[in-house]
Amino acid sequence: MKPNKYVLILLATITAYVLVEYYRPKPLDWTPTYENDDKIPFGTKVLYELLPDVMQQANVSTVRLPVYNFLTETKSAVRSNYVFICRDFNADGNDLKQLRAYANRGNNVFISAYSFPDSLGSVLGFKADVKEPNKADTTLRQNLVNPKVAKSGGYNFFHDDGRNFLTITNSQRTTVLGRNARKEPVFIRVQYGKGYFFIHNLPLAFTNYYVLSPRTSDYTFKALSYLPALPTYWDEYQKQGRFDEEQQSIFRYIWSQPALNWAYYLVVFGLLFYAIFAGKRTQRIIPVVEPPRNTSLDFVKTVGRLYFQQGDHDNLARKRIQYFLSDLREQYSLNTTVLDKEFTETLAQKSGTSLTETEELVRLLRDAQKSISLSEYDLLTLNAAIERFKHQTV
Repeated sequence: MKPNKYVLILLATITAYVLVEYYRPKPLDWTPTYENDDKIPFGTKVLYELLPDVMQQANVSTVRLPVYNFLTETKSAVRSNYVFICRDFNADGNDLKQLRAYANRGNNVFISAYSFPDSLGSVLGFKADVKEPNKADTTLRQNLVNPKVAKSGGYNFFHDDGRNFLTITNSQRTTVLGRNARKEPVFIRVQYGKGYFFIHNLPLAFTNYYVLSPRTSDYTFKALSYLPALPTYWDEYQKQGRFDEEQQSIFRYIWSQPALNWAYYLVVFGLLFYAIFAGKRTQRIIPVVEPPRNTSLDFVKTVGRLYFQQGDHDNLARKRIQYFLSDLREQYSLNTTVLDKEFTETLAQKSGTSLTETEELVRLLRDAQKSISLSEYDLLTLNAAIERFKHQTV
């Protein structure tokens, strides 16, 4: 068959549209994910890849477990750092208990987030506050307190609205490391046992956009320079959950088993070949559509049979006359009140039957109407005459 030119035009248009959509520049995603595998502006892939050099370590370990699970399963005598970069730091009582014990043993916890659990703030002596929306200021500058690392003029993270800051409720063990232009703390260090908690209130500063920007890149590394050069754990559970991308697949167990893996591919290719070859030879079953059944005639026959079997011939005959006259009125527009000579002639003319047969039918109808009681013979005779008349007028 010669291909339809309109089909070819449609296919060419669809192909061109798909190619244009595939190769056109993707719009920039400004969603703040803080994930270590995101290259978008507000991911943390750049910092994660540079962190081993900052910490002077061969590599940085990624943690995909809750704090409680990780710290109870990891029992190491070597001091270390635990880094959290996320929008909201979520931890329950068990997590915080293990985290405090971890710091108490001489380790360091670095948390940069906009919100913190109240229970952690009450123990460490701080509170994460937020100003009213009308106090937003994207030009607000941040800076470090130490003159050796502070930058003249400070740093502006203009994608942040400047409403977040820290309130110190217990300054006994707290050192302010960074403030905003309103002199409000945004970066503090809290001594806890032999270790330290570093609480930072601007996680956006650690994202790809600001780490790569020449105006703000040094802020990130100056803030992290307060951490000692020790083995470092990077938390991703707060942002991506327990499993990585490959482990999140529902087929991960099948793919991990060679036998199941082969069985999976055999089933997929088998179904594909069946769809290609069997689909061409199998025609969809055409359902049989039954015509609508007229049950009115069956109903009439049933009712008539009931009257006849009960021997109520007179009643049945009069109903037969009544329905027949109703048909004449509807079909020929006749007045059936008086069955006289005029009625007979008009019926014969309109129905096309002979005048003799019409007179005989009308006579039977008049006699039946005048009779006090009709017998079975009268019913059969009258019904035969009516059926004969209907047969001739069809």
